[in-house]
Amino acid sequence: MNENTIIVIFGASGDLTHRKLIPALYSLYVKKRMPDKWRIVGVSRSTFSDDEFRQNMESGVKEFANDKYNAGLWQKFAANVTYRPLDLGDVADMQRLDAYLRQFEENNGPCNRLYYLAIAPRLYEPAIANLGAANLVDESEGWRHVVIEKPFGHDLQSAQALNTAVHQVLRERQIYRIDHYLGKETVQNLLVFRFANSLFEPVWNRNYIDHVQITATETVDVGHRAGYYDGVGVVRDMVQNHMLQLLSLVAMEPPASFEADALRNEKAKVFSAIRPIQPHEVAKHTVRAQYRGYSEAEGVAPNSETATYTALRFYIDNWRWQGVPFYLRSGKALADKSTEITIFFKRPPHVMFPMPPGSKLAANYLSICVQPDEGIHFSFQAKVPDTAADMRPVDMSFHYDDTFGPTSIPEAYERLLFDALKGDASLFTRGDAIELAWQLVDPILAGWETEAAPPLALYEPGSWGPAEADLLINHDGFTWVQGCGNHDM
Repeated sequence: MNENTIIVIFGASGDLTHRKLIPALYSLYVKKRMPDKWRIVGVSRSTFSDDEFRQNMESGVKEFANDKYNAGLWQKFAANVTYRPLDLGDVADMQRLDAYLRQFEENNGPCNRLYYLAIAPRLYEPAIANLGAANLVDESEGWRHVVIEKPFGHDLQSAQALNTAVHQVLRERQIYRIDHYLGKETVQNLLVFRFANSLFEPVWNRNYIDHVQITATETVDVGHRAGYYDGVGVVRDMVQNHMLQLLSLVAMEPPASFEADALRNEKAKVFSAIRPIQPHEVAKHTVRAQYRGYSEAEGVAPNSETATYTALRFYIDNWRWQGVPFYLRSGKALADKSTEITIFFKRPPHVMFPMPPGSKLAANYLSICVQPDEGIHFSFQAKVPDTAADMRPVDMSFHYDDTFGPTSIPEAYERLLFDALKGDASLFTRGDAIELAWQLVDPILAGWETEAAPPLALYEPGSWGPAEADLLINHDGFTWVQGCGNHDM
């Protein structure tokens, strides 16, 4: 990267900067992927000296990028890290920030600027408005990119209002709405897997695929986020962004090129084709549940019906996927931490081999493990040695650790920050896709507020969720996968 760039992190005193952003930027520096001349400026209302801020960030690098930490390299990196206490809600303060940044530019020439909003969602609109009012996003002397963290809105109406406010100041190409799931190496590999291997594309459709399962489970409960989570729930927290993004990558048509707009156009088409679950249908296609003890967490209303678990069944009304069910499930306080996409193929139309009465041939499946066991598994039938024709499923596996080494996979924020610096928006969400996703989620949440809602089920912490989720998928003749590579179908 040859262009000079200033990276401004708003909300720099927060946990995200300490745990993710500075360690990711330091890792890019170690890999020599930073611009030739660069400066990181932390900004928040807290009062720190440059040295105090650097010491705080160094502890984050030691803890979260420990395999790359080197005292000498850190000192060189930290020399380009500074801090400014200011209020981003004050236009005069933002103008003072601009004057400070121009001091660096006077010595190093015109610079691009990346503004990262690591701030509370309620501050997005005033922050962007003041970036515009202080003339900090004018591109006459270099590009200006603004990274916005999720959540992008609380519902469709708020997402549309936020998009409108943002577009009054920024062009869409300047906006980088970040979803860290899309920065995971295994998620990116899904595109290569689908579109660089001719073996799979011919069978990636309703003629050969029986159903698709997408799972994102966590072992942790809501913890110290209980007060915030109680106003959000699992559908807003996981389904509207992470899980629908994964679904779009599985279901999208091949883009004409790997350019950002081409890729994001195809994802938007998927969202447009997903059949919305109407409020009166939520009991048929959704499950909502809460782990036992959730209502006792600090900050949670005693009679809260916030779902900490959901299972959903979607259909995509287009030529490729008509009639193929997509099952999504996500929850907290479950038996295992796992994010996985599993493609189940149709069974052969006729089995000529003798099988025990009442048994059926296990389906072939392809499992993309996003975390924690990053890799790909393919299950197929094989004859058991020294038998007439007994069969059992066997597994072909690819593990990133085995092939590329245990430290090969970069942290998701590292990839996304690198792309934002390069101006590649492929892995960032476009405004229309945000609104299309909310159009799918809002009717479900609305239905859960009516008499048509499925009863709020309870499940034990450390389990795989409520029995109602099993019934949802069992009704169609399927069962849930239980962690990467563990399938009994």
